[in-house]
Amino acid sequence: MNDQIVETPQAYLDRIQAQATRFETPCGEGRMIWHLWDRSGGTAPVVVLCHGGAGSWRHWVRNIEALLPRWRVLCPDLPGLGESDDPPDGDDPFGIAGIVADGIDRIIGADTPYDVVGFSFGSAMAVCIGALRGKRVRSVIIIGSSGVGLLGSRVPLEKVRHLEGQARWDTHRINLNRLMIADPAKIDDLALTIQDWNTIRSRLRTPSISRSGVVMKAIDQLQSPLSAIWGELDAPANPKAPERAAILREHRPGTDIRLIPGVGHWAAFEAADTVNAMLLDMLERTRP
Repeated sequence: MNDQIVETPQAYLDRIQAQATRFETPCGEGRMIWHLWDRSGGTAPVVVLCHGGAGSWRHWVRNIEALLPRWRVLCPDLPGLGESDDPPDGDDPFGIAGIVADGIDRIIGADTPYDVVGFSFGSAMAVCIGALRGKRVRSVIIIGSSGVGLLGSRVPLEKVRHLEGQARWDTHRINLNRLMIADPAKIDDLALTIQDWNTIRSRLRTPSISRSGVVMKAIDQLQSPLSAIWGELDAPANPKAPERAAILREHRPGTDIRLIPGVGHWAAFEAADTVNAMLLDMLERTRP
């Protein structure tokens, strides 16, 4: 009998990454790193996935394949995060979003329409990109945005950078449960591996941007349809997600808003199948 080969989390991440084409675009004096997954031969419409704070494209690892082949999936490492270099001004959300929007233009062409999805801090980037590019952005979808409505409470996290071995892993688990994933049983080795890689490379102060009021400012400038998803137990979205949904519905009537019961902040990982179905439904409405 042959021994069963079990793929490690890192091997899984490496395999997904290897299926993409890597691009580099300018980011201040440095570079911004992108990955594009395409099983359509360049014919499918483009959706851009903007990850959360202290993150990278890996925040979307359970969603990318679900969107293929009907979509080309373009994922940046946002400026100051992951493999991308720092932006010239880390306190200017529209300036950072402009770097991202210019990168999209370079990769897919300056006239090609696209949809943009943002998770957490990436929601701020998504709505800013939509505001900057107007009707060229077919739709904007925000997931777990803490920038809608009143400021929420800060989530206390344990320091991890000085730790090693099992102590580091255990602390990541605590932080993931407090901030990202409501159900402790969903914090698996893949989530821990992603969290550790992202944490090591996080430099941009994203919470201050998410809480700056820029999300609502950019939403007021959107010319594109807007949709929103929250996990009902989203910790950074305090006051709780249903209150933010009500504020957004009042502020922008007609927004498609969906809540996922029992799920936390990183809904695209914790409830991947549910989020994937929602994204496909939302994206299909503006598909050319």
